[in-house]
Amino acid sequence: MPRKLMPDPEGLAHETRQPAIILCEPQLGENVGAAARAMANFGLHDLRLVNPLQGWPHPKARAAASGALRVIDNVRVFDSLAAAIGDLAFTYATTARQREVPKPVVGPRAAAGRLRSLLTAGSRAGVIFGRERIGLTNDEVSLADEILTLPVDPQFASLNVAQAVLIVAYEWRIGELADEAASLPFASGAGEPAPREELVRLFEQLEGALDAVNFFRPLEKRPHLVQSIRAMLHKAGLSEQEVRTLRGVVAALERRPTRPRRLPDGSITTERGKFE
Repeated sequence: MPRKLMPDPEGLAHETRQPAIILCEPQLGENVGAAARAMANFGLHDLRLVNPLQGWPHPKARAAASGALRVIDNVRVFDSLAAAIGDLAFTYATTARQREVPKPVVGPRAAAGRLRSLLTAGSRAGVIFGRERIGLTNDEVSLADEILTLPVDPQFASLNVAQAVLIVAYEWRIGELADEAASLPFASGAGEPAPREELVRLFEQLEGALDAVNFFRPLEKRPHLVQSIRAMLHKAGLSEQEVRTLRGVVAALERRPTRPRRLPDGSITTERGKFE
């Protein structure tokens, strides 16, 4: 049983819908807070601590969480790993090195898929993370169903616990969302492609401007060059605003008259570049 169960004022039933994150004997409150922040970034909220060395609650954890209070305020603390995972039907133990314990070994993407299947079927599941300095003991790994490891460089395999939580939480989030692009917090802002009639007007204006400066030389190469220019513009996938901008650029190079505007002396002009 947990030593401390914080109230859950929002009535969260997230344990049946997402994996629990279990940190074994985290050394620093800051790392707990950073892990909570990583979890909140990707929609995870069930954080469990096994014997945090600096005790709980810890002010530095709250500060490092940077507003991930939904996670921090609902942390549960346990006296043993066995107690922390007692309600879970399946768990992964994370480790960066080969263990003597014979268990299946998977990466974060495969683990996220397995967890999703289990949780969808109504089972509870979780991921266990070890201490900052030595990770999990073999006995602790033996309590898990499978081993989860990350594709790190073997020459430098050590990860901060919050970094490891971040990677696992990210893979969980991506797997949960069918369309990654639709889940992003903002779009590219490129806009819809320009209507074909607007693109044709750009072609005509640009080609007319190039004709005026005898760009197409020799003249018999004009059809081929026109096709190449149009192909380049098609490839750009221009938006309506981009087409308008390019037409304005061509008009400026042609020194076409602008809309009438008033100068500082009160006179009206349509000339380009006339400001005094």
